[in-house]
Order: sequence, then C-alpha cells, then structure tokens
Amino acid sequence: MSGSQLVLASSSFIRKQILTGAGLKFEVRVGDVDEDEIKQSALAKNKTPAELATLLALAKAQYTPPRQSEFIIGADQLLEMDGGLYDKPKSMAEAKTRLLKMRGREHRLVGAVVVVEDGQAPWVHVSTTRLFMRTFSEAFLDTYLQSEGEDLLKSVGAYMFEARGAQLFDWVKGDFYAILGLPLLPLLGHLRERGAVPS
Repeated sequence: MSGSQLVLASSSFIRKQILTGAGLKFEVRVGDVDEDEIKQSALAKNKTPAELATLLALAKAQYTPPRQSEFIIGADQLLEMDGGLYDKPKSMAEAKTRLLKMRGREHRLVGAVVVVEDGQAPWVHVSTTRLFMRTFSEAFLDTYLQSEGEDLLKSVGAYMFEARGAQLFDWVKGDFYAILGLPLLPLLGHLRERGAVPS
C-alpha cells in the first residue's frame, strides 16, 4: 500500500524512540482522551486489565478518524500487583513509595497496542510481562531516584527499564519492547501484512 502514512497516537518519548529506532517514518498526533473516565467506567464493569488496556489504546487511536491510507497506532500499559492497578506516579515521593512497595515482589505489565485503519476492524495485540524486583537498599533507591529525576514519573512503574531501571530487577519474563510499552515485533508484522511498511 504505497504512500501509506503511520500515525502514533501517543506522546510517549520511548514509543517514539522505538519506532524511530526501527526505521519507521511516522507522524505524532495525540488526542485529548479522558483516560480517568474510561478507567472508572471499565472498572465499574469489572473489566480485566487486558480489556482496560485495550479500551485505552483504542480510545487514543480512534480519537482522530484515519485519513485515506493512514494507519493510527494507539497503545497503553497498566501495572498490576496483587490485584491492584497502578497509574503513573504523580510525584517523586509517590515514586519512591511505589518502588519500595514493589521491592522483593513480582508485578505484571499489561499492555495493548492497536492499529486503526479506515474501513478495517482495529487490529489488537495484548501482551503481559512478569517482572520481579530485587531487594535493593534504600540507599541504592535514593541514589537511583536522584540520578533519574522526574523522568521516572513518565513510567507507570516509576522505573525506566531501558536504562538504569534494569538494575532494580532480578528477572523478567516477557518481550523487551512490551516492557517499554510498545510490542514492536507483532506491530511490525501487522504493518507488513497490510503493506504499510516494506516486506
């Protein structure tokens, strides 16, 4: 499908970095989606984390109807631990509390990526990764928080796994790109099938 245009419906720096690193040309177009309203409605209906992540990704991708030969990519990610869901921390103090709570325990990142194409049902891919955070010292955590600063507030887990955040973990099970918030390989596979990127 020559002349097709990719649109990323996300302001996430790491998602932009992933697509750029993969050699894709794309436009960023972000809509004003009320994520809190979607979350409250979904949780009231007992939606699963995977269903909620999908709803949020779809809302982002569908905010702007696709133009002709346009593929809009939406993505979202939730953190689940002990049955509870967590949003991005709003302050460094909350980030520290979050990381101390996750210390020595397992949590899951549940993510969804969707592609909306004019005249086609949305393509949806859901991923779940398991991560076990090691038992680090508070001194290590304080140094980590100071070195990374408020960039940590952009991550639902209050860590940047692609950078120094890797030092917080004993093990992970799942796709590296999914941990970062955009399962790249399934996305590329779909885009190749649709002729949006070279095969």
